[in-house]
Amino acid sequence: MSNTPINRTIVDEKIAASGLKSVGRASIREIRTLINEIEGESGIPFIRMEMGIPGLPAAQIGIDAEKQALDNGCASFYPDIQGIPELKTEISRFVKLYLDLDVRAAGCLPCTGSTSGSFVTFMVAGRMNPDKDTVLFLDPGFPVHKQQLNVLGIKHRSLDVYNYRGEALREPLEAILKEGNISCLLYSNPNNPTWICFTDTELRIIGELATKYDVVVMEDLAYFTMDFRKDYSIPGEPPFQPTVGKYTDNYVLLISSSKAFSYAGQRIGMLVISDTLFEREVPTLTRYFTQTKFGRAMVFGSAYAVSAGVTHSSQYGLAALLKATNDATYRFIDEVRVYGRRAQVMKQYFISNGFTIVYDKDEDVPIADGFYFTVAYPGMDGVQLVEELLYYGISAISLANTGSERLEGIRACVSLVRDEQLPELERRLVAFHKNHPLS
Repeated sequence: MSNTPINRTIVDEKIAASGLKSVGRASIREIRTLINEIEGESGIPFIRMEMGIPGLPAAQIGIDAEKQALDNGCASFYPDIQGIPELKTEISRFVKLYLDLDVRAAGCLPCTGSTSGSFVTFMVAGRMNPDKDTVLFLDPGFPVHKQQLNVLGIKHRSLDVYNYRGEALREPLEAILKEGNISCLLYSNPNNPTWICFTDTELRIIGELATKYDVVVMEDLAYFTMDFRKDYSIPGEPPFQPTVGKYTDNYVLLISSSKAFSYAGQRIGMLVISDTLFEREVPTLTRYFTQTKFGRAMVFGSAYAVSAGVTHSSQYGLAALLKATNDATYRFIDEVRVYGRRAQVMKQYFISNGFTIVYDKDEDVPIADGFYFTVAYPGMDGVQLVEELLYYGISAISLANTGSERLEGIRACVSLVRDEQLPELERRLVAFHKNHPLS
């Protein structure tokens, strides 16, 4: 074990100095800080797979539009809390062209990143009915969403969908919803951290049950159209990005610009509320807001309380990106396909060295190659594996932090792994496998 890419003494000292009780259960930011310390002391770069952030340059169209907006003086006055008209119009077009959903511009709102979008939605959707005091997560999922509910004082529960794919999802999901205390449910599609993608069968089940039990579905589309098994790149032509919006009117879509447009630093995302839900009267919202209409409570209640408007120049930047995408003069999907190609190579390196893919199929079809994948190593749980990989200069997070019941697994993100690092990743995995032989 002494023959590891990074000196074990350095790793041990930095772990001790971090004060972490369990590295494998640490947050992403805590792990990132620890890795920075190890890199600084050892001088050896890590294969960074812990952070789910884009690894491509930001789309130039947005940057240029922001510069022009700033030159035109937008920084000197507040943006409209509902979003600038140009952006709202392009969001509505984008939703029609890529999801085949008709949503009026009124229900298309900017937010300071889709994570902020989920927070302001929880504030309203989670408080519509005093008897519905719990949010359901179709897990695994993004740990920050649960932290948001802890901050808000809203209860939550989890359903790991791994054993309930396809029609098998209906029974356990309905068993939870029929209890009557679920206000809204959230999932990501494609999924963070597993990269599973819900099928139309599963989305239909979710939509039908959401309507039956009056539950708001929060569909997190952070990795919009990044299931590369199908070509979603032609606006207005099938296939379209799958969505629960085809099967219920009780939906809010959370669409990120961070991954699709590599625009993470500008903190702007999109909230899309169905026309029916936007206009819905909810008298009980007066417990928290002055507005009883769902959409107006979202705009003038929760969104205004959180941000008082999304950065003005960022709105112009995103509006320009969406317009170019909608007009088919910019094909963002072609740029992000690199993540799928990289994942295919990386997964094979892991498999060749004794690892297995944890979440491996969508119903009976192998999962796509994309932004994330999950792996396990026989004889170790995910918490142990995260810590042991540190000695090999490889970082990841444990599935134990994501609501997964598959505690043997870890999540790997491909975005920050440079193509020139792939041979080094293979060498480090070979060394790991040699030092941890399988019987």
